[in-house]
Amino acid sequence: MSWLGAGIGAGIGMMFGGPIGAALGAWVGSSFGSGLKRMAEAGIPLNRDGAQTVFIVALFSMLAKMAKADGQVSKAEIRLIEDFIKHNLRLSGEDREQAIKIFQNAKTDSYSIYDYAEQYRQLIRNQAMREMVYRLLFAVAFADGELHPAEEQILRRIPASLGLHESIFSAMYNEFTRGGAAPASAGSLQAHYDVLGCSPDVSDRELKLAYRRKAGEFHPDKIAAKGLPEEFMRHAEDQMKSITVAYDTIVAARKREAAVS
Repeated sequence: MSWLGAGIGAGIGMMFGGPIGAALGAWVGSSFGSGLKRMAEAGIPLNRDGAQTVFIVALFSMLAKMAKADGQVSKAEIRLIEDFIKHNLRLSGEDREQAIKIFQNAKTDSYSIYDYAEQYRQLIRNQAMREMVYRLLFAVAFADGELHPAEEQILRRIPASLGLHESIFSAMYNEFTRGGAAPASAGSLQAHYDVLGCSPDVSDRELKLAYRRKAGEFHPDKIAAKGLPEEFMRHAEDQMKSITVAYDTIVAARKREAAVS
């Protein structure tokens, strides 16, 4: 079943306003009211089909904004997005056409990437799903082999709109520029704190809470409940490994420090 079609079939379409509602409206050829905002403010969660639809619409709209940030959408960026559609989301036929239409419409609509990010944060409470969008924005920015100043500005600013800790920029930048390798020196113990989304001055108790919170967001059961593709499950598993390594490394470093002092 079409992800977007399932979301509309679940009755979420009539609740949508804002940039995501406008994107859906462009797709189905109608306009939606502002019920979505009231729904978010009331803390009413979307169902699984609704979450999938919001994910797809917000993702491709933000990818379009990022791809165009340096003035033009490059062939490398187009290839990356098409590869993601085919191999990660495994969209085909009608789903693929819908995703591309949303992407094309978002390139010229009046909303900013931050407008989409803000509404996505309000609707999707699961941090893992918000981090996945941020990771894909990073991938598009690096698709042509360099990080344009306009792209960097977005990547530094948008975590606040997505409800992510500002340290995620450093964590993601280290991963993309070092090919995902773990920091060689620990001059970069800071990188492990960035993975956990906390600072070196947190207490041991706060560190453990940060670890549990982060691990909870990427627990396979939580990701599976969102109905995301298998590839995202693998992403969640990789993140869990990084989170565990970061926590264990910091704890070991603190124990060494305490033994010396």
